[in-house]
Amino acid sequence: MESLLIELDALMTRGDAPDFEGALGQILEAFDCVTGTLHAVDEDGKTLRLVAQRGIPSAVLERVQQIPVGKGMAGIAAERREPVQVCNLQTDDSGVARPAAKETRMEGSIACPVLIGPRLCGTLGVAKPTSYEFTEAERELLMKAGTVLGRWM
Repeated sequence: MESLLIELDALMTRGDAPDFEGALGQILEAFDCVTGTLHAVDEDGKTLRLVAQRGIPSAVLERVQQIPVGKGMAGIAAERREPVQVCNLQTDDSGVARPAAKETRMEGSIACPVLIGPRLCGTLGVAKPTSYEFTEAERELLMKAGTVLGRWM
């Protein structure tokens, strides 16, 4: 999986502009996930803005275009500056995931902050259609992948 970081770095430096969609696709493939989002934090530090997505249903897509820091999984991951995961979005009642998250029909989900040192650049979220708890090693790799992407945000 460490080769993922090398592949992401190569993808981001190829061409005239960073390929966030392609990078997200590589991350989803590496983690056997079918949906994902990449958000960048606005200059005010209070809002996450969608820069790439894969597999998000159109009914949900409008709701994830902008997310307040502190709201939903991505917003909480940004606020806490640590990964936030839910084993099953369909049955979760922790309050971490917003009710609309069920409309994705995903279960195992994680949102990680994209950090360069202490600076918040955005969030990276991936999800599977089955119940799943991401391991510590997987969380660490997602955080490292976020750091690679964060250099271009």
